[in-house]
Amino acid sequence: MTPNPWLAPQATKPVDSDVTIPGSKSLTNRELVLSALATSSSTICGALSARDTRLMVEALRSLGAQVETGADNWAIAPIPSVSGSTPISIDCGLAGTVMRFVPALAAHCTRPVRLTADSQANARPMAGLFKALRSIGVSVTHESDETFPLTVQGPARVRGPISLDSSASSQYLSALLLVAPLLESDREFIEIELEGTLPSRPHVEMTLAAMRLRGVDADWTGERTLRVKRGDISGRDAVIEPDLSNAGPFLAAAAVTGGHVRIPYWPLQTTQAGNEWLPILRQMGADVNLVPQGTVYGTLCLRAGELQGFTGDMSQVGELVPTLAAICAFATAPSTITGIGHLRGHETDRLKAIATDLTKLGVLVEEGADYLRIDGTNGWVENLREPTLLHSYADHRMATFGAIIGLRAPQIYVDDVETVAKTMPDFVNLWTKMLELNV
Repeated sequence: MTPNPWLAPQATKPVDSDVTIPGSKSLTNRELVLSALATSSSTICGALSARDTRLMVEALRSLGAQVETGADNWAIAPIPSVSGSTPISIDCGLAGTVMRFVPALAAHCTRPVRLTADSQANARPMAGLFKALRSIGVSVTHESDETFPLTVQGPARVRGPISLDSSASSQYLSALLLVAPLLESDREFIEIELEGTLPSRPHVEMTLAAMRLRGVDADWTGERTLRVKRGDISGRDAVIEPDLSNAGPFLAAAAVTGGHVRIPYWPLQTTQAGNEWLPILRQMGADVNLVPQGTVYGTLCLRAGELQGFTGDMSQVGELVPTLAAICAFATAPSTITGIGHLRGHETDRLKAIATDLTKLGVLVEEGADYLRIDGTNGWVENLREPTLLHSYADHRMATFGAIIGLRAPQIYVDDVETVAKTMPDFVNLWTKMLELNV
């Protein structure tokens, strides 16, 4: 067994707890980028402090922005004009938003930007973004094969619609949208034409909404076309919503233990993919209600019922799938999760990782090119006799997957639970406290 694995705590009774979720990584990094490109200073309240957001902060500082990260409010002064010949070095880690947004930022300056990343990052797709950047005059040079390290150098010059294949990641599209108002062109609008399918559209809607709040005219003009008006991006005081995707494991804890969880500060209106937990968990038999606490936020209350199987297309909210798969392992009927082939290019091949670890436990799993069928009705929990080590695969979602499994299955270990620091550094403490506070 891996040295010092984490023993996932087993629930001794149904979970009954109030859990406050930290801020959204996706919103934090979008607001950071827009603040760095704005014409005036911005503040961000409730920003998430985690590895992915710290990597973005350091990237923006390297590009010349001034970012002060306080306990409650972060202050950002925009990037000045970036020129010169000395390369800027930026570490992307394993953060998809940094890997995809920063190359687009580099297209806005003439100084070369050298990007490095964790070794696992080379398994994450980038080709569609690089092809689009090269089509507008940006240089992308790899030092070895088509991997990191690489150097990106602008400036971009847009002469017509930008063709983009964003089927591997919606972050390609968000990256271009964020910088589009400032790209050089003789046109009033920057137009983007999509090739292929677009997964995770809620994240694109999140990007567009954040841009509009800063005075940018950006929207869809057709089913596969968007346009952004060139011009200034305004500074603003932004408030970050709780990360609704990260709420998933805590909702799952109530669902799989037959318990009750309450999550305050759930936005009444949101573009976050995690809002889909409401219809998903209702389909699976839970009583889920969002009780308004004012005009902006409410308290999400989940009370478990008999755990039903799930059938549905998760192509637009794929980040929820590892947590959903863990819940499905305890359902009273088989589940089929479809439309998730793009998850093979996330922090790890999530379909393979889920199928491998569920099979190890004794759950019946069928792994297709873009689907999973999960049947945990064979009494696999009762058949476990030995400790089981589940792998995080350097993927925060797989680490929390293991935590959910461990609520009901005995002697479940996770090899690297600290990988949750990518988006939720306080996860283990929140998880343990949730179990300790059961009433």
